[in-house]
Amino acid sequence: MSQPSAPKYGATLTEIIATLDAAGFKGQLAARDGGMIQCLTCRETSPAADFTLGAMRRTEGASDPADMLAVVGLTCPKCATLGTAVLGYGPEAGPDDAEVLVRLGVLGS
Repeated sequence: MSQPSAPKYGATLTEIIATLDAAGFKGQLAARDGGMIQCLTCRETSPAADFTLGAMRRTEGASDPADMLAVVGLTCPKCATLGTAVLGYGPEAGPDDAEVLVRLGVLGS
């Protein structure tokens, strides 16, 4: 997986998204039930495993577990849009986000 120039440690969510946007990940993606991801460009929903993972950045929730986020740069298998999804991980992650991260292969099951 190629990594667009990484923001410095402790980068904000806004900085991470801006870095990925500058690397071409301009679309938006959203986790859906059952390990699915919806591309908000073509509106199609596909299994997370069908997306190509191009980048991943995490924010750490050192003081607040709700701040544990993974920002993934993905390619839509239907329309080839490069986009980002912001997904929770860790103890506060919702089931849809956690399942998507497992199916992308970035978290163990």
